[in-house]
Amino acid sequence: MMVTFQELEMYKNFDELAEDVIDLAKEILPDQLFYLSSISEAQQIILKHSVNNTTIPMAEGLVLDMDNSLCNRLDFQTKQPVVYEDVKDGHGLGAFEDKLEAVNVRSYLGLPISFVNGDRFGTLCAVNDKTSQFDARSITLLQRVVRIFSYYLELERFAYRDSLTDLYNRHYLSRFFEAHSETGGAVFYLDLDGFKKVNDHYGHETGDVVLKEVASKLEQFIEGDADALAARLGGDEFLICFAKPASAVELGESAARLLASLSQWEANYPLSASIGIAQYPAGGNQDLKELLRQADQALYGAKKSGKNCYSFY
Repeated sequence: MMVTFQELEMYKNFDELAEDVIDLAKEILPDQLFYLSSISEAQQIILKHSVNNTTIPMAEGLVLDMDNSLCNRLDFQTKQPVVYEDVKDGHGLGAFEDKLEAVNVRSYLGLPISFVNGDRFGTLCAVNDKTSQFDARSITLLQRVVRIFSYYLELERFAYRDSLTDLYNRHYLSRFFEAHSETGGAVFYLDLDGFKKVNDHYGHETGDVVLKEVASKLEQFIEGDADALAARLGGDEFLICFAKPASAVELGESAARLLASLSQWEANYPLSASIGIAQYPAGGNQDLKELLRQADQALYGAKKSGKNCYSFY
């Protein structure tokens, strides 16, 4: 899961620490152009970079295709750096050399950055339009900088993410809603039907597996929607916040699709879900606590109507 700009903006002192990481890296290798990035399977986003005294195009917020980035060669399992003191010096890069030449990259040092649990965050990289020499001591110092940064990321992740499902928690939901309340939108407050029976019959370990699978289904449901957020409120209660206006018809169609997904289980668990929907107007005057109360009341209505359905407040 790629960490978004939106999430990073809520990390305490992220901007300052990212600049410190770049500054420390420059102290170690002052002649290099350093950049800090976040990556997914397909894309890389440049978060911060040092002063650019090279002919290499670089900008914060720049989105790169991973197929066009040397960072796709980093091994996040071994956490070992990738070093090319001269990309033209017989590294077997093939046609990739032409891509590097097009952006004037002649040397490269890439260090993977992971969360403590092994999930990928991104990279700290040094590039230059000239050949470079990367000594072992400098690389070791940079690896220590990366390790310290990863501990910081873990602390922030712990503050904003549910430890079981890795969905966002109430704390992050509050920050997200505060930042997007002026747009108007809606929330889906959902609760699993039959989850207690699954816990009682199959055990709590299986229950945890189910909750993780629900989280996965919710992430797939909002995938590609930058204005939507999925969170776990606790137990088998989840919430999706849509930070953009939508009609009741559109919300109903979305809820029906989500219900269909949450009623299909490979293990044939006797599970479904009920959804309470509450909308809020643009203007930023909506209180999140009151909105959740409304959605919870609508959820109660869905439960009374026979479960495996949705209801509007």
